[in-house]
Amino acid sequence: MQPTLDVPLPASAALDAAALEARHARRTLGLAGLAVLVTFLDTTVLFVAFPDITASFPEAAPSSLSWVLNAYTIAFAALLIPAGKLADRLGHKRLFLLGSLLFTVASLACAVAPTVAVLVAFRVVQAVGAALLVPSSMALVLRAVPPERVPVALAIWGAMGAAAGAVGPTLGALLVEAASWRWVFVINLPAGVLTVVAGRRHLRESADPETRVPALLGAVLIAAAAALVSLAVVQGDEWGWVDARTFGAAALGLVVLGLFVAHQSRTKAPALDLSLLRIRNFAWVNVTTFAFGIGFTAMFFGSFLFLTQAWGWSVLRAGLGISPGPLLVAVLAPQMGRLAGRIGQRPLLVAGGISFAAAGVIRALALGTEPDYVVDYLPTMLLTGLAVALCFPQMASATAQSLPPNRLGVGGAVNQAVRQLGGTIGVALTIALIGTPLSVADAVDHFDRVWLVLVASGVLTGLCALPLRTRRG
Repeated sequence: MQPTLDVPLPASAALDAAALEARHARRTLGLAGLAVLVTFLDTTVLFVAFPDITASFPEAAPSSLSWVLNAYTIAFAALLIPAGKLADRLGHKRLFLLGSLLFTVASLACAVAPTVAVLVAFRVVQAVGAALLVPSSMALVLRAVPPERVPVALAIWGAMGAAAGAVGPTLGALLVEAASWRWVFVINLPAGVLTVVAGRRHLRESADPETRVPALLGAVLIAAAAALVSLAVVQGDEWGWVDARTFGAAALGLVVLGLFVAHQSRTKAPALDLSLLRIRNFAWVNVTTFAFGIGFTAMFFGSFLFLTQAWGWSVLRAGLGISPGPLLVAVLAPQMGRLAGRIGQRPLLVAGGISFAAAGVIRALALGTEPDYVVDYLPTMLLTGLAVALCFPQMASATAQSLPPNRLGVGGAVNQAVRQLGGTIGVALTIALIGTPLSVADAVDHFDRVWLVLVASGVLTGLCALPLRTRRG
């Protein structure tokens, strides 16, 4: 048999192949970004719609209604890690399409939910769909773009979440004022259908058949731990912060968290491979993400509630007032991704933490009962927008850089799960710290507590980013 010769492709054929790969990368990034946009848009519009949901169910206590937000974030965070592994094993395209379909159907069910219990139940189903599609979308992007383009691609992918923050407040306010909170779920349907139809045609399948499917018990334990700690924070104001029930829920949550760690270290099919935490950069970037996730959610949720409760703004005006920060994120995030490719992620994360803490300090000192949006409020929105653009995309790319290629799916899922767990604590803290103020002046004082959460979050973000050893390019 004659030996085969490697014959180089003609230059035109090589250029055509490169163009096809570039087109595939753009399509993959577009579909993955759309899915992330819808997932995070659902969260931001719910912040705006929360007062209208409260009015629709007057018999429900605020602490009960908080689970419309927290049930989603807890289930999302708990399932992201096993879903990332499941996607690695069964196929990223397959799980991405399944997650998109499930999220879309659950959105329709939320839109017609007759009671708080039914709404919370389908929010959990939504979270299952989101948990399936988010890590698989990141893995699809990472496999579609060349390594040197990963920081920029992930910055764009992360910027879609920022775009949700920019669009969400205004869009949610328009929908609530024109119709009702139910329409914030209806808007998910067209994007969900488009994602499924176009994804079947354009996405390429990828998988790691050697990945072991995780045991369900791990997801149950981490969800229970997060739910118990959130319960203690949400109910702390009503029960009393030194009440036995508050301490009991928090203590039980920590015990369950310990059981989760013990289970993961012994099971042959862990949801979270604890060996990942021995990777220095991976461990520190997730601590940083958790710290920033708490403050980010407290900032976003607290901003809307402050404008409507303390300053008495309409839902639409408050939505417009919040928008400059997220709009700045959408503009700056890709640029920050390119900058991170040149200087590494650590300097940007430290600068982001400082900016975020500064915004919290200004709010605590400057915001009062008399509205002065341009002088007192707008600068803090721009500072937080700068901080988010500096931080969230770099957390995703630093996570990707710290892991081998066959662990990208589960590693990205861990990072997103940590962010969502931080967000759960942020929502719970915001509701607990605001409480039920008796006057406008009382409300301003209560919100000052929330702004101090921003200060603490920003400081911790900067400090926890210092041990990172990030590389350029």
